[in-house]
Amino acid sequence: MTEYVTLEHGQLACDVVGDGPLVVLSHGMGTVRQDFRHLVGPLTTAGYRVVNVDMRGHGESSLDWPSVTGKAAISRTDVAEDLLGVIRHFGGPAVIVGHSLSGGSATIAAAQAPELVTAIVEIGPFTLTQTLNVAALFTNRRYRRGGVRLALTTMMKSFAWWRRYLDVAYPTKPADYDRYLAGLENILRQPERWAEFMKTGQTTPADAHARLADVRCPTLVIMGSAEPDFVDPEAEANAIVAAIPDGFGRVAMVDNGGHYPHAQFPDRVAAVIIPFLDQHVVRGTGAEGKRVG
Repeated sequence: MTEYVTLEHGQLACDVVGDGPLVVLSHGMGTVRQDFRHLVGPLTTAGYRVVNVDMRGHGESSLDWPSVTGKAAISRTDVAEDLLGVIRHFGGPAVIVGHSLSGGSATIAAAQAPELVTAIVEIGPFTLTQTLNVAALFTNRRYRRGGVRLALTTMMKSFAWWRRYLDVAYPTKPADYDRYLAGLENILRQPERWAEFMKTGQTTPADAHARLADVRCPTLVIMGSAEPDFVDPEAEANAIVAAIPDGFGRVAMVDNGGHYPHAQFPDRVAAVIIPFLDQHVVRGTGAEGKRVG
């Protein structure tokens, strides 16, 4: 069932499925909630109520949200505020599963409202402040291909280059990839939707990086070994966990996973996430969604 959650400055489109403790899924820049299409089923089968959200300005969510930055941008803090609004609407607390930009947003939400966030899962997250590794552009083909295509997407405002980036970001493709990509193209070919996508590139992960030390909930960082956005994906994941207080974070690597391991290998990713949820979420009347351990 698709539901539209009305917040102060707009509406967010959400698919709501299942019963049990609340899990909120939030995709990254330039995609839509269907990015999680293969993960929803395993989570609901495992006994969770899943709310799969379109980021502000993306998919079927409304356009032209004001940003906390005061400029035409979509920051991780903006998305974190939206996710907390969604959790309040559905009667949290909740686990947040955030991909890419939304991984940083999950960090901010957990630090800002610990009473609403039971645990967080960050998939291929842009949570740490980034610097371009110029030397690696010459020595690391995976990093070079991803970085150049992503830069040309922004510089040329080109869906064709975004499609080329996605081709690298999916080292292997799910069976329905062509259909999914066609649907995404139909959305991003709309000038107003493309403009919203471009707003995500107007901020950095600095706001998320600054809140890592304030996270006090179980945190799972999932990274693909073939992730094109980082020179050393495992080192990036470990650096995020190292910045969280001891005992709260851990890393899971997905072999041959690119920037979208949850779409490439949903069974593998679910096999990591579900035990993590089962370990840290209480079930039962009056306790659903509360942290344990």
